[in-house]
Amino acid sequence: MPDAAGPIPPSSRTPGDLAYTPAVAEATAPIYERMKRVVPAIEWPFHAPLIHAINELKRERNAVVLAHNYQTPEIFHGVADIVGDSLALAARATETDADVIVLAGVHFMAETAKLLNPAKTVLIPSRNAGCSLADSITAADVRLLRQTYPGVPVVAYVNTSAEVKAEVDICCTSGNAVEVVESLGVPRVLFLPDEYLAKYVATQTEVEIIAWKGHCEVHERFTGAEIDDFRKRFDRLTVIAHPECPPDVLEAADFVGSTARMIDFVAGEKPPRVLMVTECSMSDNVAAASPDTEFVRPCNLCPHMKTVTLASILESLRTLEPRVEIAPELADRARRSVERMLAVKPK
Repeated sequence: MPDAAGPIPPSSRTPGDLAYTPAVAEATAPIYERMKRVVPAIEWPFHAPLIHAINELKRERNAVVLAHNYQTPEIFHGVADIVGDSLALAARATETDADVIVLAGVHFMAETAKLLNPAKTVLIPSRNAGCSLADSITAADVRLLRQTYPGVPVVAYVNTSAEVKAEVDICCTSGNAVEVVESLGVPRVLFLPDEYLAKYVATQTEVEIIAWKGHCEVHERFTGAEIDDFRKRFDRLTVIAHPECPPDVLEAADFVGSTARMIDFVAGEKPPRVLMVTECSMSDNVAAASPDTEFVRPCNLCPHMKTVTLASILESLRTLEPRVEIAPELADRARRSVERMLAVKPK
C-alpha cells in the first residue's frame, strides 16, 4: 500500500478509470440500490465512476470519509464510511484507525476532526467550505464578552472555528446543548454564536442564557408563515424543525430537535408526510431510508456544503490536499473545550 503521506503513482489513476464501464456498473449496483429513490437513474452513470474510484482509493490510502447529513446523496450514501450530525462526526472521528480522514462537510467540522485526531492526516475537499455561523464570531469577540461578563462561563456551539473554541469553556451541539449548559452548575451562561439555538435552549432550562446574535444563513430563511402555507397545501403534514430556525418556525412545528433527533423521529414515528425544516439534502438522505414517508421539501441549500463534490473528494484523496493544520498550542486549548463536551453524558 502506498505511504499515506506520499503521492499516488500517476500510473495508478487514468482518465479511463472514470468511464462507466460494465465492471463499474456491476461494482456500484448495490450502492445505487441504497439511493435509487432519490437519485434519478439517468444521473447514475455520471456518479458511479467517481464513487468507484473514491472507494478504491480509500482502500489504497487507508482513508475514511466522514460525511455530514447535509451532503448530497451520492456522497452520503455512495462514499461515506461514517455519517451523522456534528456531534456524531466529532465522537466517531476518534474511533477510526484510518491514516487519512476526509471530512465531507465544512471547515469547522474538519478542524474538530483534526483536534481529536492530531496524528492523522485530515483533509477538507473544498477550501470554500466555510460557514456563515462560524464566521459570525471571532476569538477577539469572545475575549471581549469575558470582559463584559466576568466569571460567566462561555458555551460555544461546535459550529465555530478552532480559534473560538480555544477561548471558551466548553462546546456543545444542537443535540446536547441543554445538557452541556446544565452540566456547568451555574445560574447563567454566555451562549454563542447561534441566537436562535440559544433562545431555544433558554426555553428548555432554568439557566439564564446570554446569546450572541449569529445566524445560519440556511435556517434563518425559514419563516412561520411559510410553514403555515405548507400546512394549507399538504394534508396530514408533520413538521419537524431544527432549533437553528427562528422562534416562529419552532412554534409552528410539531417537533423540534437536532439533526440526529429529527432522523430518529422519522424512523420511529413513520409519519405519512413530513416537512423537515432544515438543509434540503438531509431530506433526500433520510428519504432514501424511509420508503413509507413522503417528504415535502422547502429546499434551502447550504452553499458551503455544496462546494464538496465527488470530484473534489477524489482529487483530495489523490493529492492529500487541502490539509487541515492547527498550531499545537491553539489545538491544545481548543481540544479541551471539545473533550469537555464529549464527556457530558446525555439525559
